[in-house]
Amino acid sequence: MSDVLRRLSVLDRIRFGLLGLGLLFVATGLLPAREAWSEMERIGPILLFLGAVIILADLVKEAQLFDVIAIRLAAVGRGNHVVLFLLCTVFASVVTIFLNLDTTVVLLTPVMLALAARTGIAALPLAMTTLWLANTAALLLPVSNLTNLLAMERLGMSAREFAGRLWFPQLVSIAVTMVFLWVFFWRRGRRGAVRYEPPTPGPVADPVLFRIAASACVLFVAAILLELPIQFAALAGAALMIAAFAWRDRSKLILALFPWQLLVFVVGLFLVVPTLSRYGLASVMSSLVGTSGGPGGDGAYRVAAVGAVLSNLINNLPAYTVVEQAIPPGDRDLLLALLVGTNAGSVITPWASLATLLWFEWCRRRGVRVPMVTFVLAGAVLVVVGVTATVTALLVTA
Repeated sequence: MSDVLRRLSVLDRIRFGLLGLGLLFVATGLLPAREAWSEMERIGPILLFLGAVIILADLVKEAQLFDVIAIRLAAVGRGNHVVLFLLCTVFASVVTIFLNLDTTVVLLTPVMLALAARTGIAALPLAMTTLWLANTAALLLPVSNLTNLLAMERLGMSAREFAGRLWFPQLVSIAVTMVFLWVFFWRRGRRGAVRYEPPTPGPVADPVLFRIAASACVLFVAAILLELPIQFAALAGAALMIAAFAWRDRSKLILALFPWQLLVFVVGLFLVVPTLSRYGLASVMSSLVGTSGGPGGDGAYRVAAVGAVLSNLINNLPAYTVVEQAIPPGDRDLLLALLVGTNAGSVITPWASLATLLWFEWCRRRGVRVPMVTFVLAGAVLVVVGVTATVTALLVTA
């Protein structure tokens, strides 16, 4: 047992600690078993989706689909950083919107860092592009972010209605992010060489797996657009990719594909936060949020600010779940403003979102130095301007 504990990372110990604390709350009656079961019923479909979509995305990466797209983008850029910047922001945004922000960080970050090594492009601009857009481009669809999935039950909106309400705020959020990405990381003097060496696209290792992966992604996106149950769409895509690799390359079908760390964290979170809310946390949040939107939408800005600040203090998932309970039922604008704050606002501290924690781990593994002063200050500026602009876009289109 001691050997097993030593092999666990700090993050893994935090995850198991959170789960253990939640189970202790249930065992001691601090969280009634009926309420705990209700929370598990609520997140059951979400856990199924998260597990399936991460397996799907991981096997798609193993089929080299992301690598090919990244290399082709760099080749299309022809050594021009401005063109490459635009292409990379579109790529990262699309992956975040349709395949979840954790996919962008876990799978796209190593692809971008490998691309930097091949082309001589500075690694930090590419890495920051994936991180910031993983958070700020995660507003458009329910599948983009776990917080969106959690909000769908309260909102009572279909995926199409959700996207119809948030398409303009999402564009504003991405546009502001692009401006600050360029200013802080991509402009001349920050990105390294004046031009980069375009890579030469090469053949994929297995064309059959590549085509199946591309088809699985197209079918998954089509299922989202057709508003099919997203957990079953993700499960079907994951099953297709598992079958394909069982046929072509079984060595990639390993237990590490299953994202148990994320599932342990989410289950623990949804046992601990309701317990804390029962014993005073909900009252504190209610006093901070207020009880109405307020004149001129002041309440929406306040809710977004509380969500953003709390996300950077304790992580955006507990921040969302705590503040959500303080929002009056049926107030869609306040709930959507909270999503803006917890999604687009979680870029200041390394623990602000699970995606950010995973991103730092990838940068550490690849030896990418992240200057913390720049990271925090640039993130703070982005949050102040980006969250404010996005909430404004949300209100003007209400």
